[in-house]
Amino acid sequence: MSFKVAILGRPNVGKSTLFNRLVGKKLALVDDTPGVTRDRRVHPAKLYDLHFDVVDTAGFETAAAATLQGRMRAQTEIAIREADLIFFMVDSKSGLMPDDKAFADIVRRSGKPVVLVANKAEARGAQGGMLEAWEVGLGEPIPISAEHGQGMPDLRDAVIAALGQERAFGEEEAAAEIAESEALIGEDIADPDAEDIPAYDETKPMRIAVVGRPNAGKSTLINALVEEERLLTGPEAGITRDSISVDWEWRGRRIKLFDTAGMRRKAKIQEKLEKMSVSDGLRAIRFAEIVIIVFDATIPFEKQDLQIVDLIAREGRAPVIAFNKWDLIDNPQEMLAELREKTARLLPQVRGIRAVTLSAETGRGLDRLMEAVLSTHRVWNSRVSTGKLNRWLEGILAHHPPPAVAGRRLKIKYITQAKTRPPGFVLSTSRPDAMPQSYIRYLVNSLREAFDLPGVPIRMVLRASENPFAGKAKKRG
Repeated sequence: MSFKVAILGRPNVGKSTLFNRLVGKKLALVDDTPGVTRDRRVHPAKLYDLHFDVVDTAGFETAAAATLQGRMRAQTEIAIREADLIFFMVDSKSGLMPDDKAFADIVRRSGKPVVLVANKAEARGAQGGMLEAWEVGLGEPIPISAEHGQGMPDLRDAVIAALGQERAFGEEEAAAEIAESEALIGEDIADPDAEDIPAYDETKPMRIAVVGRPNAGKSTLINALVEEERLLTGPEAGITRDSISVDWEWRGRRIKLFDTAGMRRKAKIQEKLEKMSVSDGLRAIRFAEIVIIVFDATIPFEKQDLQIVDLIAREGRAPVIAFNKWDLIDNPQEMLAELREKTARLLPQVRGIRAVTLSAETGRGLDRLMEAVLSTHRVWNSRVSTGKLNRWLEGILAHHPPPAVAGRRLKIKYITQAKTRPPGFVLSTSRPDAMPQSYIRYLVNSLREAFDLPGVPIRMVLRASENPFAGKAKKRG
């Protein structure tokens, strides 16, 4: 049974908490502040034997369409249209509010099957709030605690009844699974940080994170790529809070795009919610393959821009720069020459990084951006044979051997590639600790040029070559 469930309700009733409970991961940000969720988030979910897609939505608020709250409500209305079933949530603890009845009318007019979910049922005095929930006219309220996992069997039965479907399992199998799941109630939900980065496979979706400073145009860029108003955008800085994933396909290649919250300098981040948003964005970077860094072309290369690129390089992800808002540049040829010079000078750790000028607002440059992404992805996954590497190393050592340290010449025996994603090499040398960093940088840059590895981090690990006579000397002693 495949279907889509949208979780609706006013702010702060626990929609994101229930979303996390159903997907089994702490994906959506949860905080006591009302209105944390702004974009709609979709993820596969499971409720015992039921498998479906669940949609987390922004809290319903009455507001003009031009305001941020109005645009958030428009995203929620899209979720209603796309859903097969609606979970309408109310807060048993605080009781019914006037907005609950108004939003219940909107849900009723949609004509979609509805399950009335009374959250926070474990709280003292929640019984009165559950009785009040009958007043919205959406049937019997199902008491649950999204935070503690209570009431999930009743919620499952309500879903079956609302959709009019037969049970996916037999009675015994369903009862066994419910008993097993109830035994886990109270345990922490799995943290996605514990997952491993998947092995390279072109049949799997390429994971692309879109990052940058606030108001650089990250969400607008993703909307332009997928050609729909999938993410909330506007003139206000810091609209995006959660890292939202969007499934997409470009020229036959499946892609998963991750929109992230704008990253400001650490000293400027004061609120707990913004810290959570930035932390969520950093997690998206760690689990991405390609990271598109969106620069505002009107004010490029701010200190924070450079720190973001450096972070991505240290994490070993493959970076691509998108100079957005190019339609606002008056002298594009002069600016382009300046950007090329600054890119080469300020980002030596990813020499040859691919940078594309574009306008997310008008759609210009999007194909060039994706071509740069695929090209960078191929480099990030590239492998060089040991034979080619050591022939290259012979030429390097003949032309520019390593310097002498403390009167002793450093010897390099061989080189081999140990990993990809990013390319990682092992260099066998006589004294690894004595090798100057300047000579390692020289080797890395020469490696980039010889094997066409531009714009991605390159790892170089030095290991001591074993002395074949060490054991014999010890025996003679």
